[in-house]
Amino acid sequence: MNRVRSHRAALITVFSVMAFTATKSVHADNRSLQVRLSAGSSWQQSNDVQIPNNEVSSRFSLSDAVGDEVLPFIRLEASWSLNERHGVRVLLAPLEYTQAVTFSDTIRFAGESFSADQPVNATYRFNSWRVGYFYSLKNTEAARLRIGGTLKVRDAEIRLSQGSTESFDDDLGLVPLLYVAGEYRLNDRWTLSADLDGLAGGPGRAIDAGLSVDYAHGSRWNFGVQARVLDGGADTDDVYNFATFTSVAFTIAAEL
Repeated sequence: MNRVRSHRAALITVFSVMAFTATKSVHADNRSLQVRLSAGSSWQQSNDVQIPNNEVSSRFSLSDAVGDEVLPFIRLEASWSLNERHGVRVLLAPLEYTQAVTFSDTIRFAGESFSADQPVNATYRFNSWRVGYFYSLKNTEAARLRIGGTLKVRDAEIRLSQGSTESFDDDLGLVPLLYVAGEYRLNDRWTLSADLDGLAGGPGRAIDAGLSVDYAHGSRWNFGVQARVLDGGADTDDVYNFATFTSVAFTIAAEL
């Protein structure tokens, strides 16, 4: 556990240094900065777990156990245009909940057994801290199109506890993603935009896609609504976990 905490601290430190360096570089050149805050509600569409991924453990659905519980959604993104073509971005996207659930069958998870029809505290964490680079293929008053890459710090944990019995599996690592984003100005006030961080192949996938409609209030402020889908997971010898979350949020963005 101490080794996992050390790895987490090291990776978050690296991420912070990268983000700080990018910020200092941009502000030194006095380039444009956009900050967007999104806040709303999220729902689990699916969340299937089996740890370890073999016949010793049970495959169960956290989404079925939690049900239609509404989860809070928050997301903060900042992007800096270094010049007309190049830019960098930083994204903070926490995702974590703890819910009291019951299972209809005995669950064998990460070396422990949890009794059926008895309360279990279930914690699911999938925080995502990202830093990326983008290149503008198109950058006009009417439309923008960006492509690039993102380096994601994945801070994940699944934990079950029932009385004195507790077990968990956590994971901290770096994940490279492809980035694509575009926006189209419908008129002087309204803008339609979409973005994607994602990669699929091998034992798993990671997809974070959004669609937004924004209203411009003056030259600096934008207010809007956003729908997002977060989907992904891995199928390895140690872990089977695939989850899909959908969210709806209000957004506020400022040009600084």
